[in-house]
Amino acid sequence: MNQLGTLHGSNGRYAIRFKRFFFYQPKEVFRVITNPSYFSQWYPFATGEMNLRLGGKIAFDDGEGTTYEGIITELKNPHTFEFREVDDLIRISLLEEDEGCQMVFTHIFDDKEMAMYIAAGWHRCLDALQQIVNRQPVEWKDNSAELRKLYREAFDRF
Repeated sequence: MNQLGTLHGSNGRYAIRFKRFFFYQPKEVFRVITNPSYFSQWYPFATGEMNLRLGGKIAFDDGEGTTYEGIITELKNPHTFEFREVDDLIRISLLEEDEGCQMVFTHIFDDKEMAMYIAAGWHRCLDALQQIVNRQPVEWKDNSAELRKLYREAFDRF
């Protein structure tokens, strides 16, 4: 199992941070993360519509009649992809390492009571992203309940 995400305080808000290692250079991983067709395979509610530029919009649809947009707030190829989704901020940073790169995925949000659900969801999504980057078929494990329990226990100390 991949390393669990961690919960932090962030200017009166909360941040969940994940780290994942890839045996690919940042430019290769960045290309996958910012490609709309791949993005929609691992990112929740993404429609595949993305204007990849600073200030560009990302379209989302929850499948239950609600559509909304994200706004790209930072874009530095191949190291940083950041966007605001409603009131939350998502930041993906890629740090070059000897044999590949380290991805740091951060989600900043307001409601601590949602932390275990957010973390479990991202854990699963980032597992799917890892499969896409590694050119493997995406297999979504049925591990939501187990992950929520792990995160509830890990975050109780926060």
